[in-house]
Amino acid sequence: MTVLVEDNPARNRFEILIDDGLAGFASYRPGPATVTVTHTEIDPAYRGRGAGDALAHGLLSQIRDRGERVVPQCSFIAAYIDRHPEFAELVAGD
Repeated sequence: MTVLVEDNPARNRFEILIDDGLAGFASYRPGPATVTVTHTEIDPAYRGRGAGDALAHGLLSQIRDRGERVVPQCSFIAAYIDRHPEFAELVAGD
């Protein structure tokens, strides 16, 4: 199984591809040095199999690599950050 998380700036979302198929996405609004994540959606066929966590980890890692901060308006991403304090310093305003 291959898993890839990639930014799709044309659609303002990070996408998770599993075996080259779209398994979910996290929509965002770009800002100056910030990414406001507004909604996360995982295809029902992939729920409960770690796709959401892989998406969250991948998008937060890419935001960190770009030197940006995150505004987690999406409750799933906010909860992921709460469970993974290694990403807490990315939260804008903290």
